[in-house]
Amino acid sequence: MEKKVTYTTQNTYETLNTLTETTKNVWLVFHGMGYLSRYFIRYFSQLNPEVNYIVVPQAPSKYYLKDEFKYVGASWLTKESTAMETENVLEYIDAVYEAEQFPSHANLILFGFSQGVSVAARWMVRRKVPCHSVVLYAGGIPNELVRADFDFVDWETTKVKIVYGSTDKYLIPERRKVEIEKIDTLFLGKAEIINFEGGHEVKPELLPTLI
Repeated sequence: MEKKVTYTTQNTYETLNTLTETTKNVWLVFHGMGYLSRYFIRYFSQLNPEVNYIVVPQAPSKYYLKDEFKYVGASWLTKESTAMETENVLEYIDAVYEAEQFPSHANLILFGFSQGVSVAARWMVRRKVPCHSVVLYAGGIPNELVRADFDFVDWETTKVKIVYGSTDKYLIPERRKVEIEKIDTLFLGKAEIINFEGGHEVKPELLPTLI
């Protein structure tokens, strides 16, 4: 018989730069599968530190990437107990958000890469936090989300940007077609689709254009 318990846990997260009165943009960033937040945050080091503050939560499920048990990566969710694990992840993100106390004068940029797209999208619709920009980069939007989930969004003040590489091995033409149809439905055709030359990768030079 499978049973369930509730307990208190701890997790880390990474920040880059300093949150000050001159900060214009706060990035809440969700890394892809296989990353650790302390390495993923390096992609954002080229952004102007005077106006950009970066927060990268850490996916909780860590594992060894290769057989030599040397390099560690992490995953947000799997198909096992997805509903329960999603709630755990969202509550962790809530704790990060509360701890950081993002100022009202700064633009909140929600950024998800690869597997992090599903986490960013779920947190956005469940918590209904106003965002200046939502960047869904090289990942799929969860199938359970429907148009009504985004009714709270003010499309005059919120930008949605979909980013993917032209040779991304995970976005084969069939899946790309499905995702684009989903995007058009959920975001009323208001999402900007950005295609770059490259594969399943973060292009740091693109980041300033996604604000």
